[in-house]
Amino acid sequence: MSAGPAPKAAAPAAASLEIAVVSPAGARTARENGADRVELCTGLELGGLIPSTAAVAAAVESGPPVHVLVRCRPGDFVYDAEEVALMAAEVRTALRAGARGVVVGALTPDGALDTDALAALAGAARDTDPAAQVTLHRAVDQASDPVAALAALPGLGITRVLTSGGAPTAIEGSAVLAAMAAANPGLDVAAGGGVRPGDIAGLLAAGARSVHLSAKSRATPRRAAGWVPLGAGGTSADDDTHFVTDGTVVAAARRALDAAVATE
Repeated sequence: MSAGPAPKAAAPAAASLEIAVVSPAGARTARENGADRVELCTGLELGGLIPSTAAVAAAVESGPPVHVLVRCRPGDFVYDAEEVALMAAEVRTALRAGARGVVVGALTPDGALDTDALAALAGAARDTDPAAQVTLHRAVDQASDPVAALAALPGLGITRVLTSGGAPTAIEGSAVLAAMAAANPGLDVAAGGGVRPGDIAGLLAAGARSVHLSAKSRATPRRAAGWVPLGAGGTSADDDTHFVTDGTVVAAARRALDAAVATE
């Protein structure tokens, strides 16, 4: 699919807080505690995967603006044609369900951005909703040169990047994140990856215009009966649970962001 004419990148908006959530309840908690938007996914323990269409629609009803992670499987970000076609279909479905944006990424085997795959995904977004924001996700952190990779984004119509600066956590990658922001002044650089409220001031100082965190905690298991492992992740009864959004962490991140902005 042709990506079509790429929109011009807008100047970055005021600093904003995005929370990664896995449910409509998480979206509601994020909204109630100060999030500007949410990234909806499932399988946070796998790095995030595509949520269901029903979850997207319900999150749109209950939360702030919803951006949907479109990642069809765990593992590397090198996709074949069938996987790209599946994700393009998921982009359209998510936007038709009310999402304001989608979060996508793809790499070539040698660690460059897969511009053909990204053009197909961005094109699917623009064909469905010309106003939708397309974000490049943390696939960029596994690129061979994360800073250089961003040069391709304006031509693809991708106006935002979620990155840890190629490091395990965004605060560790803040120098690379700063280089990304300096080289791409029209791009909304969102710092994400192990972000804690105490990191936010430093990430904004490095040039991030958005911060992204999961603000998650493990849910207390509700089972009263016995337990047996059901898959590779089930190593113990205590660990065999799911994540929920912690409103106290969201609220702390909101306070930290507002305080950092006030001192700029």
